[in-house]
Amino acid sequence: MEQKRSKLVTWIQESITAKMFTVGMLILILLIPLAFVQDLIKERKHRQEEVVSEINNKWGNEIIISGPILKVPYKEIKEVKSLNSETNLYDIKKEEYTRYAYFFPETLNIDSKVKTKPLNRSIYKSVVFTSDITVEGKFPIINFELEALQPENILWNKATVIIQTSNLKGIRNTVETELGNEKYSMAPIYNNSALNTIESSPIDNFSMMNQKAINFKFELKINGSEAVKFIPIGKTTKASIASNWASPSFDGMFLPEDGSREISKDGFKASWKVLQINRQFEQTFYNSLPDLTPFAFGANLIIPVNEYAKSERASKYGFLVIGLTFLVFLLIQLVSKVYIHPFQYVMIGLALVMYYTLLISISEHSSFLKAYVIATLAVLALVSLYSKSILKSNKFAALIGISLFALYGFIYVIIQLEDYALLVGSIGLFVILAAIMYFSKKIDWENK
Repeated sequence: MEQKRSKLVTWIQESITAKMFTVGMLILILLIPLAFVQDLIKERKHRQEEVVSEINNKWGNEIIISGPILKVPYKEIKEVKSLNSETNLYDIKKEEYTRYAYFFPETLNIDSKVKTKPLNRSIYKSVVFTSDITVEGKFPIINFELEALQPENILWNKATVIIQTSNLKGIRNTVETELGNEKYSMAPIYNNSALNTIESSPIDNFSMMNQKAINFKFELKINGSEAVKFIPIGKTTKASIASNWASPSFDGMFLPEDGSREISKDGFKASWKVLQINRQFEQTFYNSLPDLTPFAFGANLIIPVNEYAKSERASKYGFLVIGLTFLVFLLIQLVSKVYIHPFQYVMIGLALVMYYTLLISISEHSSFLKAYVIATLAVLALVSLYSKSILKSNKFAALIGISLFALYGFIYVIIQLEDYALLVGSIGLFVILAAIMYFSKKIDWENK
């Protein structure tokens, strides 16, 4: 019995197949703590998103501007028939309803200057901004020819100007609309529109002003986050955005004009020109305004890949790091005939898993590069010293250290790349496979 047990132990210690099977099983087992670490990174990332969202909500969310729009009420008279039970005849009554017509500008020019700043809460940081927006242009002569309304049914003396925005609480100035030579203060009104609405007081002598095109102008100082967008309601809409933010993403239905985009480390500039023929809605609406936010265009002030996203990407290579490191140990074991106990493999694997907890915890208080360097040096030192103690060789310990250093350096390069990450990763893995195939030639595979 003892002899059979001795043969089994000897086979496990000396057989290449047994060693490969043991190492493979240990790699699969170590995927469990690696999965827990990845869940931890996702949890911390989700927590950051919650805090950033809370900061943005209090400061001001995404900005979408639509306006100004002329709102002109008119009377609609309908004949309603009702059966008279006494005479058995229909009585005809006239009922009067107040409807609204909405007229968009002939020209619309928007100039926005966006200044960003960071806001911190504990270890989390969000980027918000204040935008100074100037809007000017002119309205055409307003008429109701398409509706064939009687002049007396148009309530010119109750005409108003409305502006719609997604972010009322972010407004930081008293909004006044200059119409012709007069200024009209704006106040919020409640409605069920997709955007919040502010409306002017009734326009004095609008019927007299409407004899020719009416110039308008208003200014907004508004806090926001994430994006600045405009809805092109002008027959000709021109817009420009200038900011000190260096990472814009131009978004929406329309892109900036060719040659107008300037992006540098000091910020960006861009301008748009949208004609009525470019978008699928008319210049006049009756009864209600549709939701035109799908036609909005502008710039997202995106935050470059943050520490959590980079840590998450790095952790996805955890299986590769553990697998290749164990493979190097296995090749050294087969070449040098040094026995490495499964427990020692587990200790090395746990050190490689702990690398990611070090990375995420340090990066929360420093830059990702510093965290990556510190975590890499710490794990390299730990694994190299431990390798020296179990392999009894400075040469093999140095080989382990150099292999890990090259592997972590390769992964860092891939994390920084975007467009060429797959290409560089594929070439790197091909080179690693070729190196493994070359060194495995020296192994005596007859010892099964």
